[in-house]
Amino acid sequence: MPSSKGYAAPNAQSPLVPFSFTRREPGATEIAVEILYCGVCHSDLHMARNEWGQSMYPLVPGHEIVGRVIGAGSAVTRFKVGEIAAIGVIVDSCRKCAPCQHGEEHFCTEGATLTYANVDRVDGSITKGGYANNYVVDERFAHTVPANLDLAAVAPLLCAGITTYSPLRHWKVGPGMKVGIVGLGGLGHMALKFAHSFGAHVVQFTTNLRKREDALRLGADEVVLSSDPEAMKAHASSFDFILDCVSAPHPVDDYLALLKQDATLCLVGLPDKSPSFSVFNLITRRAAIAGSMIGGMPETQEMLDYCGADNIVSDVEVIRMDQVNEAFERMLKQDVKYRFVIDMSTLA
Repeated sequence: MPSSKGYAAPNAQSPLVPFSFTRREPGATEIAVEILYCGVCHSDLHMARNEWGQSMYPLVPGHEIVGRVIGAGSAVTRFKVGEIAAIGVIVDSCRKCAPCQHGEEHFCTEGATLTYANVDRVDGSITKGGYANNYVVDERFAHTVPANLDLAAVAPLLCAGITTYSPLRHWKVGPGMKVGIVGLGGLGHMALKFAHSFGAHVVQFTTNLRKREDALRLGADEVVLSSDPEAMKAHASSFDFILDCVSAPHPVDDYLALLKQDATLCLVGLPDKSPSFSVFNLITRRAAIAGSMIGGMPETQEMLDYCGADNIVSDVEVIRMDQVNEAFERMLKQDVKYRFVIDMSTLA
């Protein structure tokens, strides 16, 4: 079995520490990947600290993985040893239900297998993520990476990228539409880049006007301070679509009031408290509140290919493996532009 090393949370109260373990040998349709880079997602922090109440320890986080194929099973057709592969939030599913049959494995009715802290469908072990030197996955759940893209900056596309690309595509964001992006963090900066690339008129909402110049650089046509009632009122009933990327409690009603008739506010952030809102803000404009999460395997590959064609990647700060606990604390303070990525060559 492949020898593995990485960083793990031994329990919900402790920082991540070096951890050695083993992975299974690749099966017929599986590949073994030497991890080169792994993004640091806020979900990693939530899971490491068991803030959602579903963690399994020792927990090796990481679901934004880019690496090099170092082994392939006898039936593998999409990858060869030496090629680059990317792995995202899910690594298996039932493959039989209607969503799986339609390439929407993230909606698997039996529950998709997550990259870490889940029961592996193959051998019953607990999945361990990308804060490690290697990974083994079925080729169906791995993706090719356009050769022109910086690999460190590609890693966050496997979560932050597809999480924002998918709803923008689903609600057909494009030219002639006025689109709002709420929050300018790891998710929000990718949403802004995609919405701009799709040709929409994009308004960035932020609570911090110090982010104005960055928002304009990333593609915003306008920047609005969401805590300014007059600035918000000036945009009342004018948006075709708003993508809310904020993971902290905030007033959803402020954004519902900005929707046109039949428009949608889509939530992709995960606040620790459920939002409340006035039903009147929905019925008076036949508006909708919706949610979205990542994307299926075909759409994730589509997103990566689009990023290659349009030269879109995340803005990242590359860190050493031994800086991950510091990165968690900085992430809580929003002290990153806009995603930490671990260089796995620094794993001692």
